[in-house]
Amino acid sequence: MKPWIKRSLFGFAGAAIVAGSLGACAAHRSGWGGDPAGFRARMVERVGGKLDLDAAQKQKLNVLAEKLQAQRTAIRDAGDAGGAGGTRAQFQSLFAGARLDQAGASKMIEEKMAAVRSGSPEVIAAAADFFDNLNPAQQQKVRDFMNKGGRRWGRHG
Repeated sequence: MKPWIKRSLFGFAGAAIVAGSLGACAAHRSGWGGDPAGFRARMVERVGGKLDLDAAQKQKLNVLAEKLQAQRTAIRDAGDAGGAGGTRAQFQSLFAGARLDQAGASKMIEEKMAAVRSGSPEVIAAAADFFDNLNPAQQQKVRDFMNKGGRRWGRHG
């Protein structure tokens, strides 16, 4: 696999994991009880307001949010045969013995990466569909947000 493709996949995987994790944490702390649909709707409204999205653009953002949530779920559940407790339990089992289970760690990473590879085309397509349908001013707002590292968008004006 070419290095730039591998870096891109890792980047998208990281972004999906971070976005999903932050979403889950925010939903939990906000009293939504981890309701992904409630969080997604609130996020679409908030981002929609900041970018002045029309109804069609909000729908595209909602599709992107759904794809990211599905990707997060697929990554979380990858390799969790029979609902054995999720990624945390898998990770902890690697350290259960006197030595790190290197074969188990490699297998876990491969399963997670397979989930990233299988879901990435849909996430990329949804992200492109959303971004490509923004006007230049809206696209610039997205770039500005990314340049700030995603901090404080919407808190101050």
